[in-house]
Amino acid sequence: MTVFLTGGAGFIGSHTALVLLEAGHDVVVYDNLSNASRESLNRVEQLTGQRIEFIAGDIRDGQHLDRVFAERDIDAVVHFAGLKAVGESTEQPLAYYDNNVAGTLSLCNAMDRADIRTLVFSSSATVYAESREMPLSEQAPTGRPTNPYGSSKLMIEWLLADLQQADPRWSIALLRYFNPVGAHESGRIGEDPQGRPNNLLPFISQVAVGRLPELAVYGSDYPTRDGTGIRDYIHVMDLAAGHLAALKAIEGTNGLHTWNLGTGQGYSVLEMIQAFEQAADRDIAYRLVERRPGDVAECWADASRAARDLGWRAERGLEEIMRDAWRWQSQNPNGFRG
Repeated sequence: MTVFLTGGAGFIGSHTALVLLEAGHDVVVYDNLSNASRESLNRVEQLTGQRIEFIAGDIRDGQHLDRVFAERDIDAVVHFAGLKAVGESTEQPLAYYDNNVAGTLSLCNAMDRADIRTLVFSSSATVYAESREMPLSEQAPTGRPTNPYGSSKLMIEWLLADLQQADPRWSIALLRYFNPVGAHESGRIGEDPQGRPNNLLPFISQVAVGRLPELAVYGSDYPTRDGTGIRDYIHVMDLAAGHLAALKAIEGTNGLHTWNLGTGQGYSVLEMIQAFEQAADRDIAYRLVERRPGDVAECWADASRAARDLGWRAERGLEEIMRDAWRWQSQNPNGFRG
């Protein structure tokens, strides 16, 4: 199978490219490198001994996508491309709707014109309505997300559901991620945000290597066991394996499927800091600050549907997450820039 990865040079995309190559698939990556590095794919090629075709492009450029699809025999698309910072989305909502929603519309139109109708979409647990009932299953209400990032993901889910209902030839998987973290065990690829990190673990890692002076912990007065937010942190290699499992499940079929990809275990921000300190054998400086707009108190997954339908479950625990994250950051203190 030849799989087309939008945003495939990014954190999750590069790890998924590696898993797909190791499973014997051909990979074409389409990325505008707005928050990624071409070096990630060079390293995936080195790790696997296989070639990735890279195409620089923006999913909002439908004419370019038409040319790309016309010149290649693409079997399926895994759609990672999108802006992804919750806090930033509250400040720049139009950018998120333009890139994420309009970009997906452009991609689907190009796929339809090229007769490619197998799609795995990178969705998010932020589509769920705020709830005190945990864990969250796929039947939990979605409602109105607390931030434009989540709203853009939910709008895309609606778009794809309407598309599949109107044209049953489409086979679509909606993968609702919880919190991807960690790195490949080699330490060669990992999370390398451009600019100041928006997610917890790369922020902790950059403090640990001295790139940042301290970590800001947003909110210490949530109704949780230590007052800080609780999330379901899933190792990126487990997440990548989930994409491979979803592709296998929907290949040659029709329909719309939704699966949570998470561990079913929630950890607080302070627990994450403590676990990283143990893995790295160093203290992490942090300070408690006010809550960040759009954040919820706690969120973790019921991933039993993915276990039942896909034969998939997260296998790596918190200790392995932290060990792999620290190996990546300590060996690459400036990310892919050296």
